[in-house]
Amino acid sequence: MTRARGFVGDRLLTVGEVAATMRVSNMTVYRLIKTGQLAALRVGKNYRIRESDVNRYLTDQSVRVEGQ
Repeated sequence: MTRARGFVGDRLLTVGEVAATMRVSNMTVYRLIKTGQLAALRVGKNYRIRESDVNRYLTDQSVRVEGQ
């Protein structure tokens, strides 16, 4: 289990909001959560994802494209 982090200044996003931000389907976000690639909190039957975790995931997945 991971250690809890503070939420001050960090928005909690729904799966739909994350999917729209990443321009992928909701199912893709659920897969990322299930595989542990994207951290999420369970609130009842729903997930909430910290905005900073989404930004971190996108930064980690980005690749550098060098000019020709």
